[in-house]
Amino acid sequence: MAPPTTSDMAIRPAATVMLVRDHATEGLQVLMVKRNLNSDFVGGAYVFPGGAVDPDDGGTEAEAFCVGRTDAEASEILGIETGGLAYWVAVLRELFEEAGIFLAATADGEILELTGDTAARFVEHRAAVNDRRARFLDVVAEEGLTLEVGTLYYFAHWITPEGSPRRYDTRFFVATAPAHQTAAHDAGEVIADEWITPADALRRHREGGIELIFPTIKNLQAIARFSTVAELVHAAETAESVPAITPRITVSNEGVRILLPGDEGYEEAFSQGSSAPGDTAAFNKAVKAISSAANQGDEIVP
Repeated sequence: MAPPTTSDMAIRPAATVMLVRDHATEGLQVLMVKRNLNSDFVGGAYVFPGGAVDPDDGGTEAEAFCVGRTDAEASEILGIETGGLAYWVAVLRELFEEAGIFLAATADGEILELTGDTAARFVEHRAAVNDRRARFLDVVAEEGLTLEVGTLYYFAHWITPEGSPRRYDTRFFVATAPAHQTAAHDAGEVIADEWITPADALRRHREGGIELIFPTIKNLQAIARFSTVAELVHAAETAESVPAITPRITVSNEGVRILLPGDEGYEEAFSQGSSAPGDTAAFNKAVKAISSAANQGDEIVP
């Protein structure tokens, strides 16, 4: 069967979050999770928690639980007409599903703490959500919570190139880790979790210790410039605009290449109707090649 063309490849909205904290000796750390080794797209890569935006993430039901940002405000920030708040809700849902972190406030306005009996109860909630026995919004309602969307700040925008096996329009956010919650991977979609400084993550990738994909690398390079969570959050909160970055694919006798804006040949690459790479393995190989080229160790300026 022929691979899908650019005209029939759907682009799914997606959202991911760089959850950060200040470490006493190491400085700013970010939470990363490891993809299941059987994932179609670069299995085993370390990424930030996130995923596709689901229908339940948007609409009046979800919006009623949100505090700190309206759908109109969220949509304006993202540059879309409506439905922007669904990206914020998707981040919170995916963070809970994949990493067990729940950014919410209780009925008395206090930040949710997952300790003692409450922690045990939310372990059960998470299992029910991941097993599709309950919805994320059902947990929010049952626990009398509000979703703290005002604590999530829009940071970056990446669109998967035409010709990819799957395409996502992904918004990256920044959020501060809650003090009294512990991250834990779900052992399904992701199989490991780790708090790490951006510089260490980039170094380990260069040394071959972990796999990173190029949007992750570029965002790690961006946040590595900040010494503290406060500095990073301020920069994200006050950013005037967030440009969309869409890599492009070239397919030739020499193989598959992925180009970024500014690369030679980018403007001519993969025009409408061009051939797709043909298989996931070829695309993954191209992703690894551009990822290696993007992380040469000289992009971070203090």
